[in-house]
Amino acid sequence: MGVAAPQVGLARRAAIVRPPEGGVIVLLNPTVVEASPEVDEHYEGCPSFFDVRGKVPRPRALRVEHQDFDGKARTAMFTDGLARLVAHELDHLDGVLYVSRMLPGCEVIPVAEYKGTGRQWQYGESQ
Repeated sequence: MGVAAPQVGLARRAAIVRPPEGGVIVLLNPTVVEASPEVDEHYEGCPSFFDVRGKVPRPRALRVEHQDFDGKARTAMFTDGLARLVAHELDHLDGVLYVSRMLPGCEVIPVAEYKGTGRQWQYGESQ
């Protein structure tokens, strides 16, 4: 899960992501400098649309330039689920919500119908 500064009323380019395996990733002034051409689709949710989930295509890998708390430039690579989480939060910094990333003809589904709650996204052969 994650949160971007604009979601909590802060006009800043900052996002925080908590990977499922633990820890916290802080991205200050992030910019996506490379996105893989390989894309996958998984359901996403967001407090902006709390009661629904939508299937969103995202790049499987992202390279992001950002700063640390001391202002030092950093570059980070994110893959699969972590790339998805980062992309989702960085979209918020540009005022983009996941529903606008859904493919034409795709509709959100109620959380009650979504069967993936509590499970991680699957990648590779087991998709």
